Amino acid sequence: MTRRPVRPDAVLVQAVIAGALSFAHLHDLAEAAGQTGWKAWAYPVSVDLLLVAAWHRLRALRDSGEPARSAWSWFAVALAASLGANVATAGLLDLGDVPDWLRILVAGWPALAFLGGTLLVHRPTPPSEPTPEPEPSPEPLRVVEREPEPEPEAPAVPALSAAPAPVTAPPALVTHARKIAADHRARTGSDIDAETLRSRLGVPHPLAEAIAAQLA
Repeated sequence: MTRRPVRPDAVLVQAVIAGALSFAHLHDLAEAAGQTGWKAWAYPVSVDLLLVAAWHRLRALRDSGEPARSAWSWFAVALAASLGANVATAGLLDLGDVPDWLRILVAGWPALAFLGGTLLVHRPTPPSEPTPEPEPSPEPLRVVEREPEPEPEAPAVPALSAAPAPVTAPPALVTHARKIAADHRARTGSDIDAETLRSRLGVPHPLAEAIAAQLA
């Protein structure tokens, strides 16, 4: 298995060079402001770590859709400290006679960096939504058995006191009915029934039955 040749990354090389120069400028400024020994070396580490932590938190908040105003603020503070040290050590500031305000800023930087790092790491937890109470289960339906209602008794039919009077047909109507019956027998060869006679004469059914009985 052949190994691929290692090629230096231009972006990585540039980042290492820029970081080393910024580290050296911060060290020189801290040492000129009265921070000697290991304290002068700790200042550039603190500034660069705050810058990296702010950028990491900024990307995490942006990816999750949360507001990133606090991360932007601490990123700007760390960038201003790094950029300010680079500009101050470029010959614009006499490192042999550092002004008092710069000594105050350098001395107060540890507390500011500690506050920024703590706020970036321990972000507030969003309030949890209240758990909805379970709805009470509906009570089972109770089937109430109803007693069968007594069937209504059929109304008693009053007995007829007397039979209905027989229906009598007028003689003229009977004569006309005989003609109709004769015509029906001539055409069909059978006697006319009461229903046909009723429809031909246009009389009620009982009268038609009485006339048919007289024609039989």
